[in-house]
Amino acid sequence: MGTSWTVTVLGVIVSLIGWYLTPNAWGYGILGFGLAHIVLGVLDMFRTTERSR
Repeated sequence: MGTSWTVTVLGVIVSLIGWYLTPNAWGYGILGFGLAHIVLGVLDMFRTTERSR
């Protein structure tokens, strides 16, 4: 669960950096990269983990 939160928080930080650079093409790319990390982090939170015995 900790990894999911880390990926999500890093995605928020990267998205904010991209948001401030948005008039530039690099800004849109960075924003999309951050948003993808947010989505993947949230999806990972809902995934069920199977523990080996």
